[in-house]
Amino acid sequence: MFKQGSHSNKNIRIAIIGTGFGGLGLAIRLKQAGFQQFTLFEKANDVGGVWRDNTYPGAACDVPSHLYSFSFEQDLGWKNRYGSSQEIHQYLRHCTEKYQLYPHIQFNTEIASANFDATQGIWHIQSTTGEKFEAEFLIAAVGQLNRPAYPKIKGLENFKGKTFHSARWDHDYDLNNKRVAVIGTGASAIQFVPEIAKQVAHLDIYQRSAPYVIPKPDRLYSPIERKAFQKLPVLQSLDRIFQYSYNEIRLKSFTTTLNEMPLAEYIFQRHIREEIKDPHFRHRLMPDYPIGCKRILISNHWYRSLVRTNVEVINTAIQEVTENGIVDQDGNLREVDTIIYGTGFTATDFMAPMQIKGLNGISLKEVWQDGAEAYLGLTVSGFPNFFMLYGPNTNLGHNSIVYMIESQVNYILDAIQVYLKKNLRFANLKPESQQKFNQEIQERMKSTMWSQGCNSWYQTATGKNTNNWPGFTFEYRQRTRRFDIENYALTPRQS
Repeated sequence: MFKQGSHSNKNIRIAIIGTGFGGLGLAIRLKQAGFQQFTLFEKANDVGGVWRDNTYPGAACDVPSHLYSFSFEQDLGWKNRYGSSQEIHQYLRHCTEKYQLYPHIQFNTEIASANFDATQGIWHIQSTTGEKFEAEFLIAAVGQLNRPAYPKIKGLENFKGKTFHSARWDHDYDLNNKRVAVIGTGASAIQFVPEIAKQVAHLDIYQRSAPYVIPKPDRLYSPIERKAFQKLPVLQSLDRIFQYSYNEIRLKSFTTTLNEMPLAEYIFQRHIREEIKDPHFRHRLMPDYPIGCKRILISNHWYRSLVRTNVEVINTAIQEVTENGIVDQDGNLREVDTIIYGTGFTATDFMAPMQIKGLNGISLKEVWQDGAEAYLGLTVSGFPNFFMLYGPNTNLGHNSIVYMIESQVNYILDAIQVYLKKNLRFANLKPESQQKFNQEIQERMKSTMWSQGCNSWYQTATGKNTNNWPGFTFEYRQRTRRFDIENYALTPRQS
């Protein structure tokens, strides 16, 4: 797979973990730049990342399709303004096929560990089955939403019925006429609940914290529009620019200094009042934290599904699970056939469960014991020639992550080219550069809505926001436009 040889574009060895937007986007750009010795390691048997895994009913994106796609590969004739998971998964397959990436992908290969050898400037990589690989560069494109989070509830192991997580949906299991309990009311639940509510006999929704839900401005593109987008690609590009600009302005809503949340609050209040007429029930669906503190969700069907006669929303905490049902804190037992976890992902556990060891055997897990952090979300001091795509503090609350990924790809590509030009063995981020950057990020985070006192998947247990970028995306692109070599300690290759 990887061959030894002198260092050039053709034979520099690059290992990429993951085949979602990040891994595929980098692979395409590497290929276009003349690199050939790169391999993508994928634990599953297909590309697509989060869009391959999340196949639950109603799964879709909350960023418009024209924006949630690569800038260099826009025209695929999107059916909806917002793409479904199947459509986005198909788009990523299309990109893999078009740019001939399949020969570079090793499927069914989960990476267990990677250790850096400073004397050679090589990453020694091992899979969970013991296969070994070597590469000069290691890039983790595993995303933030790839490992389902399961609730810790007393007695779950005793339940005799069917259980599964929304990200591991069991399509062979028939929900028709079943009594179902859904635990969680996050971004996944608000999409699949309206779909399954139509077919189940009864649905109990256990709500720990009510979400803010506003209408989703989604619609089908007409045949005329789709034909126009395909005949005149500039129209799709113009719509992409409009969508980007509109979403970028929304950042102001998440800063307490420029807070425009009253408008979002008004939209939310109008939406819930139109859908939920009963004031007592509406009160139970009101969030107990400031709007914007957690992810604002978009759906046209969520509240409508909650007023169905076969649906019950339960605000009382769960005490335990029995063999045939769930007991709440008041002691009420509700019998169910199925429990579905809509409990999200372990988003703050970056890189887990992989064991990554850098200079002098230092472990990434140890370095991150107080919460993940990285310079520009890309590099970590002590881990040379290691990059992350969609790493710490690069998630967005207002725009398309694909734009951020393309910025990161530019930076990584430039870094590899600088490495070759200067004949380096490795480049290690200076610790003071990482410290200065993260102090700035955490200080800026204090003036955002995400730091207004609520618990969310953006934060660690101690309250450190390890996930979100607190600025505009064009600022991030400016800061990643080139590999800023002055922030790295360089070790030349001995000739």
